Amino acid sequence: MARKLDHNDPNLTNSGQALRTLRAISLDLDDTLWPIMPTIHQAERDVLEWMREHYPAVAAHYELETVSRIRTAVLDEHPDMHHDLTFIRCEVFARVGRLGGESASFAEEAFTVFDRSRNRVELFPDAGQALARLAGRYPLVAVTNGNANLERIGLDHHFSEIVTARGTGVAKPHTDIFHAAASALSLDPEHILHVGDHPEHDVDGARDAGMQTAWVNRNDDDWPTHLDEPDMVVSDLGELAARLTGQDQ
Repeated sequence: MARKLDHNDPNLTNSGQALRTLRAISLDLDDTLWPIMPTIHQAERDVLEWMREHYPAVAAHYELETVSRIRTAVLDEHPDMHHDLTFIRCEVFARVGRLGGESASFAEEAFTVFDRSRNRVELFPDAGQALARLAGRYPLVAVTNGNANLERIGLDHHFSEIVTARGTGVAKPHTDIFHAAASALSLDPEHILHVGDHPEHDVDGARDAGMQTAWVNRNDDDWPTHLDEPDMVVSDLGELAARLTGQDQ
């Protein structure tokens, strides 16, 4: 079950000023700052094109059914590595490479191609300006399950720290990754607002870690009724920045 959450629902915090003392913001990246699936699909196409040019024998095996089967096998064999998307993708590349007669070094080359394309993201229209406004008011820390490279994307100057599932050893919604963000900021979790698009990974996980929460609901989705509601609901980061900085969008 799910229900609509009004941005001005009286049961929710409807003004940044009504939040508990706020000293920093943690931000999800994929699907909060940019749409991730178009980026991943393009990266997959770029990898396949590269394989066809340089490793045609491997490219013959790089099709959806085979990759899906191999990925499932990797996840089954390495349950302790589900949080590490880089490991999983490299292992898939390595196994596909072996099918085409290539050595282990193929996986490193393939991931380099994928990673370069994966970090050519297109920000949501509101994200760039909102990030600058938020960073002018609060320390920002990125908290992500993915493997985006903020320096390569060109956004690292907005952030004090980046906390990743790979670096922490656990993925959202595990509380440890949020506590790692709080430690990186030298703050108690209650003074941090976590902002993200995913009800469970972002909002529920951050709340369990003791943080305040803001749900970025770009698609006017229903809120899952089995979860406690977020402290704030915003349609995009521009609205969040306006409410937290007291400026118009």
